[in-house]
Amino acid sequence: MPGKRPFSRRIRRGFQRFAQFGDEIGAASGPELNHLEEDAAITFAAPIAPVTAGPRQPRAIGRARVTARLRAGRSVLGELYQQGASKVLLPRTGGSALTAVTLNTAGGMTGGDSFQIAARAETGAHLVVTTQAAERVYRAQDNETAALTCHLTVQDNARLDWLPQETILFDRCALTRRLTADLGANAAFLMVEPLIFGRAAMGETLTAGAFRERIEVRRQGALVFADATRLTGDIQKQLDHPATAGGARAMASLLYVAANAETHLNALRSLLPATAGASLIRDGVLFARILAPDGYTLRQSLLPAITRLSGAPLPRTWML
Repeated sequence: MPGKRPFSRRIRRGFQRFAQFGDEIGAASGPELNHLEEDAAITFAAPIAPVTAGPRQPRAIGRARVTARLRAGRSVLGELYQQGASKVLLPRTGGSALTAVTLNTAGGMTGGDSFQIAARAETGAHLVVTTQAAERVYRAQDNETAALTCHLTVQDNARLDWLPQETILFDRCALTRRLTADLGANAAFLMVEPLIFGRAAMGETLTAGAFRERIEVRRQGALVFADATRLTGDIQKQLDHPATAGGARAMASLLYVAANAETHLNALRSLLPATAGASLIRDGVLFARILAPDGYTLRQSLLPAITRLSGAPLPRTWML
């Protein structure tokens, strides 16, 4: 068009101005930039402050507290507190005991989670505590551990049955679990803690992880039972050792503390498989450990044993 320079000439003129601008910047920025080749790119970099990681927050926090109280010959709710991811359900069972079902609304546990449960059976009351489903402990980030603390109190002539369903450990999980029970005079306490080291039917294995557990039971302040478990690193390899678990992938600890514990010993032994053992470790304290290749086989032995020691059908959640 008349009065317009050709497009190629306008482009060339633009490059010339850009080059002239670059030369001016180079001269103003120091002699080191004057040695750059004509086609070399000019890059300006400013120091960037490193990102400082803030404190890691727990993924889930849960607190629950429940108390059973005797009233008119029945155990009723005396106190209930729940916070965060911990919930407590109180189904109607028709029996004389109060049943409390704990629920983790987070859907499982992982590194950084913190849960605390407190349960108390007041004088003469009977409290049964169970879970809605199996608890799952998933892979944790480095240097993060999930924590579960349970404190149980059984006052004089009261009974507490602690019957959680299985805890399933996944590869690279990290869990520290602690349970303490304080028993009064003539109190009865039944406890079961089933543990699954990866679901065999899903082909899961635990090539790395950390599991620490400590259980302490006291009667009128005196220690009557203590048990500790520590598995770290390649857990599957440790379980394969004959002196540890002989290749088992499921385990349960069963404890019954009561004046009539000795009367259940022979009957309990008759219900257990060859991969289990039961002993009266002291007056009024009966303990059994059960090993099994998977969770299904473990339940086949565990359910009849719990029913024998509890003297009542298992909570309905165990059957769902």
